[in-house]
Amino acid sequence: MKIYTKTGDDGTTGLFGGARVSKGAALVEAYGTIDELNACVGVARATKLEAFSDDVLSRVQSDLFTLGAEVACVPGQQEKLKMTLIADSDCERLEHAIDEAEKGLAPLKNFVLPGGSPQAASLHFARCVARRAERLLVRLETPARSTLVVYLNRLSDLLFTLARRANHVAGVEDVPWAPHGTRA
Repeated sequence: MKIYTKTGDDGTTGLFGGARVSKGAALVEAYGTIDELNACVGVARATKLEAFSDDVLSRVQSDLFTLGAEVACVPGQQEKLKMTLIADSDCERLEHAIDEAEKGLAPLKNFVLPGGSPQAASLHFARCVARRAERLLVRLETPARSTLVVYLNRLSDLLFTLARRANHVAGVEDVPWAPHGTRA
């Protein structure tokens, strides 16, 4: 099987369910950003995260593939995917992971800038892409299932918490934000 099909040479792409749409469509931007998020999570995992974070994010990557596939469907054709879609229980799993990841972290006293260890910086970057994916989903003409929006919202919180955990594990302080004209 060849990787190139030439079917997208006219600026369109196929959705699951058979329809073709412009590669500039909001739906394509949304699932493309979910794919980008998955790649960012992969980059973060490649920085050699500790076992807990890597295990959690391994499952997240699979979730994101499922989530992206649902978004890439012709609305109302999700049953054609023949897979278990993201559920409320997946959002709850992320909440449990956040609670576990927070253990041992100092309470937040101020905003934190992205950075610190390379692991934390890559997780912060993934968090920003998760927020963008969430914003794109809520703007779709045919709204995405609310569970997908909740999942991305929880995922961004998880990525923030894992970034703080990565700094903690590395023995690196979080980078505090100091408003302009003040010192941290």
